[in-house]
Amino acid sequence: MFYRYEIKNNGIENILYLYLTMNYEFSKELTNQSDDSELKRRTNNFIKNNGIQFDGKKVYLVIDGIIVKAFEISKEEEIKQKINTNPFDDLEYMVTLELEDHSVIEISLQEFLLGALATNMVPNLPIEVLKAMTILYRTYAYKQMKAYQAISAVNDFFIYKPIDYYKIAFAPDYDMIVATLQEAIRQTNGVFATYQDDFILPFIHISNFGQTLEDVRYPYLSSVPSLWDASAPFYVDTISFSYDLLSKVFHFTITKDSTFQIQEISPYGKVLKLSIAGHDIDGKKFMNLLHLKSQYLSIILNNHSVSIITKGWGDFLGLSLWGACQLAENGCSYANILAYYFPKINLCEYVKELSH
Repeated sequence: MFYRYEIKNNGIENILYLYLTMNYEFSKELTNQSDDSELKRRTNNFIKNNGIQFDGKKVYLVIDGIIVKAFEISKEEEIKQKINTNPFDDLEYMVTLELEDHSVIEISLQEFLLGALATNMVPNLPIEVLKAMTILYRTYAYKQMKAYQAISAVNDFFIYKPIDYYKIAFAPDYDMIVATLQEAIRQTNGVFATYQDDFILPFIHISNFGQTLEDVRYPYLSSVPSLWDASAPFYVDTISFSYDLLSKVFHFTITKDSTFQIQEISPYGKVLKLSIAGHDIDGKKFMNLLHLKSQYLSIILNNHSVSIITKGWGDFLGLSLWGACQLAENGCSYANILAYYFPKINLCEYVKELSH
C-alpha cells in the first residue's frame, strides 16, 4: 500500500512520511477511518517487513503530495510478559513422551516441536504461520508436562512422529523444510500462550467455511471471520464409497436399501450423531473411519455408492492455517496472527535468569 517512505527530523523528533497514491483502492478508506488501529497495524508491519530504522512515534500519511493524516505509533510489544526461569531453552528443556506402544522416551523440546509441526505441514507455509504453530505446540508441551509430567504421542491435536519419519514424505525438500522449522522454533524460543494465566490448548485446523467457531468448554476460543477459507481449493470435497466397502468399514451390512439418517447436528451444521441401517454412529468416529476432512457433511445415496460432501478441513476451532497464510502474505506477524484467531490470549516468554 505504501510505495515510498522518508524519515525527516523537524528539529525536535524524527517523523516518518509514508507515501500513497489515490490509485490504491484502500487509500481513501484508510484516510477516512475514525479509528486508526488498522492503519497503525499496517504501518508497524511496513516498518518491520522493510527493516526501517525508525525510533520516533509520529507518522504523516501523504497522498499525491498532500499530508492528509497525522498519527502516532508505538513499537509493537508482541510478548506481553517475560518470566525469568532457568533453563527454558528449547534445546535444554526435556520432555517425557509416551509413544503409541506405551514406551516412554525423553527428548528435547526442540525435537518434540519438529515432530509436532510436521503433523500439520501444508506446502509453502510462511514462516510467520510456522512460528504461530510453534508457539501453540510449545504451549501444549508446557501444559502437559506441568499437569502430567508427560506428553502422549497420540492425542486430540496431533500424532507425534520423529522428524526423520517424514524424510520420504518431504522429499526432495526435506532438508530445507527442517531448516525452516528449526528457524521458526529458534525465533520463538520460550514463547507460549496463556488465558487467565493458564496454558491454552493448540487448536489448529486447515480451513473452515468462512469463520472459526467458539466452544463454551474453552473460553479463549472465539468465533472470528475467516473469509479467505472460502477460496481454499479444498473448501468443498466429495468422496464416494461403495456399499460393500462401507459394510467392511463399519462391520455390518449396508446396502442401497439401508437407511441413512443424521440424528444430531450442532448449530453450525456439524454432524454429531447419525444412524446407518439402524446402527447409531458418533459423528467424529464416522469422520475418522472414512478419513473425511470434517464433520460438516452431506450424504447422497446412489444406486451403487454413497457420496459424502464435506466443507472445510478440521474442526474449525482456533487457528486456520489457510486464513493464517493470507494474513502472513499481507504482512502480519505471528503475534498478529495469534491475536486475530485467539483474541483473548496473552503471549508470554520464558527467559533465562540473569546472574546477580
